[in-house]
Amino acid sequence: MTLPPPLDRAPLFREMTAALSAMPDPAASEHLRLFEDEAAHALGTAHAVAVSSGTAALHAALSVCGIGQGDEVLVPALTVIMTVAPVCALGATPVFVDSDPATLDLDYEDATRKVTARTRAILPVHLWGRMGDPGALATFAAEHGLAVVEDAAQAIGTVRDGHPAGTIGTVGCFSMKDGKILWSGEGGLLTTASSTVAEHARAFRSHWQPTPPGEAPLGRLATNSRLAAPLAALALANLRRLPGLVERRRAQTRYLLNALEQVPGLSALPPAKGEEWNGFSPLLHIAQPRSRAFAEHLAQQGVPNSTGSFRLVPCDTRPMFPRPRQPCRGAAEILNRTLAVVLAEGDTQATLDRYADIVAQAAA
Repeated sequence: MTLPPPLDRAPLFREMTAALSAMPDPAASEHLRLFEDEAAHALGTAHAVAVSSGTAALHAALSVCGIGQGDEVLVPALTVIMTVAPVCALGATPVFVDSDPATLDLDYEDATRKVTARTRAILPVHLWGRMGDPGALATFAAEHGLAVVEDAAQAIGTVRDGHPAGTIGTVGCFSMKDGKILWSGEGGLLTTASSTVAEHARAFRSHWQPTPPGEAPLGRLATNSRLAAPLAALALANLRRLPGLVERRRAQTRYLLNALEQVPGLSALPPAKGEEWNGFSPLLHIAQPRSRAFAEHLAQQGVPNSTGSFRLVPCDTRPMFPRPRQPCRGAAEILNRTLAVVLAEGDTQATLDRYADIVAQAAA
């Protein structure tokens, strides 16, 4: 099995040169307008709004949904702190929900137990590009009258049961940080079918201007989370390469999983039925007795991974939140037993062969 060569990067340099030649442009960026129009078309949604980060996309999306002081938002414990920070920034309380180790999906029985009169939204996270059951999510949200804000930061290109990631709920949020499949160095994107939501998000990213119809300019406290013109140019160039970028990531993941197929104590975690996974991160179940220490050792040996390199733990155990009376044990089991290798577009066959050799030696 061989890995296809990297994609041509010449379009990135052309768009960056065009953006720089037009600067300074205080009014707006033509690349930004083009990117938003083409992103909406590519992702099959009516509107796309570009912002400065994936966190900023979540912040704007939760504001759109009216989340504020005294509200509660259901959030998987199986996520990173960046998902939760915007909830807290708006004065709301994150309520952590467990996940099912067998499926990586939300534990809806646990979620049901945690719904209160103050619960206003649910924030599912498609970690490692893997989607939960879109039908179960939509049904749960409808039964409890909740807005759905999808954290699809790692899931661009994933589709489940015909539903692309980011199109199930009120708003879908993506990250374009380095390492993401669609990248611009730093940046974010939110998608929606609602013009009202898009207008609010555009106002929110620029200190409430231009304002939505019927509202006063600068009439609300908002943020400066605009996407800079050179980054919009990178985002546009990569958007036009997106099918190739998704297929490259899938090919990289297939290649590494194939190389590790016979390694004892490791087994690939296949996508769910009906899921067209973007292959964001090769996922393997670790059957080693000290699984987290195994992942940490791999990170020290040069194989970047979620738990070993970034010390990913269930969010309900983070020190900035009250100590949970009942920790989310399913999320803990998933993180302790999953090797999620971190990939980038530029990872070559030689890079992946080196990762495979290190993992095989460590497992032996």
